[in-house]
Amino acid sequence: MKFISEYRDPVTAGNMLDEIRKTVTRPWVIMEVCGGQTHAIVRSGIDQLLPKEIRLVHGPGCPVCVTPLETIDRAIAIALRPEVIFCSFGDMLRVPGSDRDLLIARSLGADVRVVYSTLEALQIARDNPEKEVVFFAIGFETTAPGNAMAIIQAEKQGLTNFSELVCHVLVPPAITALLSSEENQVNAYLAAGNVCTIMGLGEYEEIAKKYQVPIVATGLEPNDIIEGILMVVRMLEDGRCEVQNQYVRSVRHDGNVVARKAVAEVFEVTGQKWRGIGLLPDSGLRIRKRYASFDAALRFDVAGVEVDEPEACISGKVLQGLKRPNQCPVFGTECKPEHPLGATMVSSEGACAAYYKYQPLS
Repeated sequence: MKFISEYRDPVTAGNMLDEIRKTVTRPWVIMEVCGGQTHAIVRSGIDQLLPKEIRLVHGPGCPVCVTPLETIDRAIAIALRPEVIFCSFGDMLRVPGSDRDLLIARSLGADVRVVYSTLEALQIARDNPEKEVVFFAIGFETTAPGNAMAIIQAEKQGLTNFSELVCHVLVPPAITALLSSEENQVNAYLAAGNVCTIMGLGEYEEIAKKYQVPIVATGLEPNDIIEGILMVVRMLEDGRCEVQNQYVRSVRHDGNVVARKAVAEVFEVTGQKWRGIGLLPDSGLRIRKRYASFDAALRFDVAGVEVDEPEACISGKVLQGLKRPNQCPVFGTECKPEHPLGATMVSSEGACAAYYKYQPLS
């Protein structure tokens, strides 16, 4: 099966793992940024196959996981309004707010619908002109172009009953914040190939140069990740701090120019709070004033909602690569997929969910 089986071939994987063992001479800490990478690593046991010198830590690359608690509460407040049809990707429905989630809101009568693209939400707005249709626009740079295009199309089509509750976060400022931390232990990064497909590699080159860290953009298949680790280890051992592209079948240096243009037209960079981490400067996107009529936070006056994280949840430490999920005192007991304390346990890309699903409880 072209472009799938060859990236899961065990012989190829074994050869690259042998090369890693031959190359590495001292301990290195490597962080994968993407939640899809995390699941591939844990599901395939890559972290168990690497030599003891290589330690993988999991970064803040799950967009659902870093969506702040108050944004979930804002979403629930909007969804409970009788005039609203609230549209969201399915993995957001069970992310806990301060006292409930969107699934509970639906059980209370809210019209919450799972969609698979922003275009579905636009169609729902066209089909229900008497209703206010709100799309929950979360994610990294990967989903921002589609959400930007939906707003552009809504304006062209005169859909005044469509808006988006936006919580987009940007990867490079998060990496910069982690590297600037006094607690930082990371020597190199595996950048998310899906994000780099949209945004390119330019911002990562600045980070690699400033902080003297190797960065490799990888795909999400097991052999993509193993090859990315090999590329990183070679640079670490040689003392080189470059940006390299393992995911050449998808990533171009300048990214997707058309998608980047759409994002720049609709959104502007702003400070953004990350769940479990806090406010990071210039790490998010908000809707520009020109398109303010499509901003659900303004339309429904929920922008001021602020709440605190539950103290028992250490998802912030997990997202910063400082703790592993199974080091949390409530992992698998008080915090399970059926009743998660944090989004990292419920999201399909969350590190805690990956550990719970693929590794035995210790």
